[in-house]
Amino acid sequence: MPYYTKLGKIPSKRHIQFRRPDGRLYSEEVFGTEGFSGPTSTLYHVHPPTQVIGWKPLYSTKVEYVEREIMRMRHVKSMPMPAKGDAVTGRTVLFGNSDVEIGVCAPAEPMAYHFKNASADECFFIHFGSGTVFTMFGALKFGPKDYIVIPKGTIYRFVFDATKDGEPEPRFLLVESVNGSHILPPPRYMSKKTAQFLEHAPYCERDLRLPEMPMTFDKKGSFEVRIKSRDQVHSYMYNYHPLDVVGWDGCYYPYCFNIDDFSPIVGKHHMPPPTHQTFEAHNFVICSFCPRPLDFHPQAIVVPYNHSNLDSDEVLYYVEGNYKARKGIEEGSLSLHPQGIAHGPHPGTPEATIGATHTNELAVMCDTFAPLYPTKAALAFDDLNYPQSWVSGWTPEESTAPAETNGKSKKAASGGKSSKKPSRVVEAKTSATSGAASRKKTSSRAVGAKNANTW
Repeated sequence: MPYYTKLGKIPSKRHIQFRRPDGRLYSEEVFGTEGFSGPTSTLYHVHPPTQVIGWKPLYSTKVEYVEREIMRMRHVKSMPMPAKGDAVTGRTVLFGNSDVEIGVCAPAEPMAYHFKNASADECFFIHFGSGTVFTMFGALKFGPKDYIVIPKGTIYRFVFDATKDGEPEPRFLLVESVNGSHILPPPRYMSKKTAQFLEHAPYCERDLRLPEMPMTFDKKGSFEVRIKSRDQVHSYMYNYHPLDVVGWDGCYYPYCFNIDDFSPIVGKHHMPPPTHQTFEAHNFVICSFCPRPLDFHPQAIVVPYNHSNLDSDEVLYYVEGNYKARKGIEEGSLSLHPQGIAHGPHPGTPEATIGATHTNELAVMCDTFAPLYPTKAALAFDDLNYPQSWVSGWTPEESTAPAETNGKSKKAASGGKSSKKPSRVVEAKTSATSGAASRKKTSSRAVGAKNANTW
């Protein structure tokens, strides 16, 4: 974590006597990284954290990737995936490599145990649902559109609130740093001297929600803690409640950050994806694409330029936006664009969005510096027509219309029909992007606001 904090009761100095009300010593634990030369926290337990009365391996977490030799653009619709398991056993990895795993989870049942990932930092994005994650550092209340960063080694348990009538069931995206690196704010946002967020950073300390009380559960009994390590989940039994910390201080702890508190940086011309960077770890970054004003040059093309990010694969998780018009992309969709293929806006979009002043997009992106591979679970929900959605609609005849159509494409002006009968996905992509961006009856940026979907 970027800055020092403390919670609960701690002694005046490290490694000195600190006694419980009954006169016994609290058990001090230095919770450190990088051989104790990296961020650490010091915790004080009611009971020694070394007490373990039983252990056994439960199940493998080794991910099997498929189609490793195939390079193509992919579109996985995750919303049809059924709810299963709890907030740990219900996780389904969709893409990954030796650095990172990207998956989704729609838990169907509560966690009856505590969990520790001893192999990786975890970054959750809560799409739907609210509740509390109880950790050894304290409680974190969360809700929709919250990032939750839980560093490696933290013991925790998710407790979701009951879903009200008409509300979607809990669902989250998970990005896991399986290479052992830590998920942190980008160094360029931080002061090298004080670890303070700098003025140009799109978020700061005030936006982060840190652990709060309750923190200490002083109970004896039989408590299961499941630990992920060595490509296995192991079951360990404690004879006291694992969340028995009375106080701690340091720079290593979990926290929440709501994506709506991210302050997008905009420019006169279209800004590159690193502008939206939120977190980074070794060999991957996480970005937040949020609603924002668009580029303000009078002749700006407000959608992303075609680009070949020659060192990265790109996964985009779609959260909110104009998906009723874009039938090909919807809430919970994940698109994958590999580093070997140029990608950019769908056909007709650059012309159709000229004059747009705002975008209502909300998406989470993970860029990796090694190729990503799909799992069998991803293939089960893979839209095989997705790569074809760029084939048609890029010529003026197919994608644009004369001035009297107010910037609408011929297809949009004729109700989404074209003289050529495209595939289902091509038709959906082209007509939707043209029609959605052309709803206003003017192409002037000075007269009213026009929204654009800029993915």
